[in-house]
Amino acid sequence: MKTGVLLVNLGTPDSPAVPDVRKYLREFLMDKRVIDIPFFQRFLLVNAIIAPFRAPKSAKVYKNIWNENGSPLLYYSLELTKLVQKALGEKYHVELAMRYQSPSIASSILKLLDKGYKQIIVLPLFPQYASASTGSVQEEVMRILSQKQIIPSVDFISNFFNNPLFIKAFAVLAEKYLAEQKFDHILFSYHGLPERQIKKGDCTGTCLATEKCCDSIHAMNYYCYRAQCFETTRLIAKELAIETSQYSVCFQSRLGRTPWIKPYSDEMIAKLPEQGKKKVLILVPSFVADCLETIEEVGQEYKELFLHSGGEHWQMVESLNTDLTWVEAVREMVIAKTL
Repeated sequence: MKTGVLLVNLGTPDSPAVPDVRKYLREFLMDKRVIDIPFFQRFLLVNAIIAPFRAPKSAKVYKNIWNENGSPLLYYSLELTKLVQKALGEKYHVELAMRYQSPSIASSILKLLDKGYKQIIVLPLFPQYASASTGSVQEEVMRILSQKQIIPSVDFISNFFNNPLFIKAFAVLAEKYLAEQKFDHILFSYHGLPERQIKKGDCTGTCLATEKCCDSIHAMNYYCYRAQCFETTRLIAKELAIETSQYSVCFQSRLGRTPWIKPYSDEMIAKLPEQGKKKVLILVPSFVADCLETIEEVGQEYKELFLHSGGEHWQMVESLNTDLTWVEAVREMVIAKTL
């Protein structure tokens, strides 16, 4: 009997048209794990302020990254699914879902349930665990399955921030640029989160208590998103044989006025040239497929900020996309979870 495999990425609008972008934003931002405030406040914020005003601006940005294959995130996720299916072979059936929009988690789970598989392995495609990403996928999968009469064995892969092949894949991509150009500094930028979300997940009372709380990964902070990001960085840096003085970690994409985890990417990038770091290589290891946050935010907005601040050369390392070492990492993680 085959094993079902569900790969889940974040999601993307069906098109860069304003109505589709607005629809996507509403579904995404109404998730209580994404904007973790009371429902009524979240409803007003999303439907009366964010979606109406942000959708037209976001639509223009989506048009910039849309190409002949459509949404890069969806395209690379579909291609990854095909490659993982080929790598795993006939004993597995691999489906792709998006947490928001299409293909939906509900439709993809139904395809697996209709086959009567004894086990479903769910891999949210987020290297570092966060309630707003991996946690949301897990909750939605369990919500859908709870409505079914027959629920097969379900196993989640909750993170892979320290998976050796995941680390190696990013390091190899970076090595290509390091061999071509001498850089003054290497930057690791991760998607940010509000500090309150990190603290909500802390049952030890020590999160963000000191500047060094993420200097190592251990039992007390294993599920801390920020700590996992720093550990991913240390492992890639080790693979690249670079010293701590040669790289920095920062967090991007913050919204609103509440504190987000620091340091902030835009603030750090603006200061690099005055520190003599005018040639910078940047990796974004919280994304395994190129998307709005890598192509537009890091590849364009941060590049313009860096050059305007006096920088000379800005190079982003692409996401893993369809890298074969990454495909092998997924294959190994699935096999390790197979009954």
